[in-house]
Amino acid sequence: MNIQFKRLHEVDQAVIIELMNHPLVRRHMPMLSYPFEAEACEAFLASKEQLWSVHGYGPWAFEQDGQFLGWGGLQAENGEPDLALVLHPNHWGSGKHIIKLILNRAFGQMKFQSITALLPPSRTRIRALFRLGFEKDGELWIGNQTFIRFRLNRIQYEANIAGHNR
Repeated sequence: MNIQFKRLHEVDQAVIIELMNHPLVRRHMPMLSYPFEAEACEAFLASKEQLWSVHGYGPWAFEQDGQFLGWGGLQAENGEPDLALVLHPNHWGSGKHIIKLILNRAFGQMKFQSITALLPPSRTRIRALFRLGFEKDGELWIGNQTFIRFRLNRIQYEANIAGHNR
């Protein structure tokens, strides 16, 4: 599976708009309570580029063979790198592979000691996070929404990698 990481502004806004308006995607994005149209997309892209400027990292667009799969990566949330992944439902099967690529970057070249993942309570299928070594780490309010925070430490990540390479 050859996944390319690109900056979000490098992909056609139309595919981002389509993704962000897909009903199966929106049901797990409680902060997205408005129609995601061209103006919202421009603001979204500007905010994601600002993350790169301020923190030196931010989300990517993911493509395979020139096809947009979705976006995600690491975003600063409360001063910590937070894992995000928003894939088109047609590509949900690619999530595990993409997350492993992100984790390799996070703990490899980016040298983070831990990362978080914030999920809304509507996300009940979370066994994959636990298999990757994430542990529940409390709740967090963003805006007026509750999110469950999970954390993966470098030590646990490295232990999982070693265990899978046996």
